[in-house]
Amino acid sequence: MAEFLAMGGYGVFIWPCYALSLGGMVWIALSSWRRARRAAHRLQEMEESRAADRSR
Repeated sequence: MAEFLAMGGYGVFIWPCYALSLGGMVWIALSSWRRARRAAHRLQEMEESRAADRSR
């Protein structure tokens, strides 16, 4: 197992790259999720506002 983690002496370079890549993907996923949630909320507000205008 230790040999696998050492990756032939290059593990010190490889594992941080994996960690940074994973962190970036998580950040992009969370950012996209938050933006979609915000857009859905905005759309709901606009639809409610339009429905209220039509009922007048």
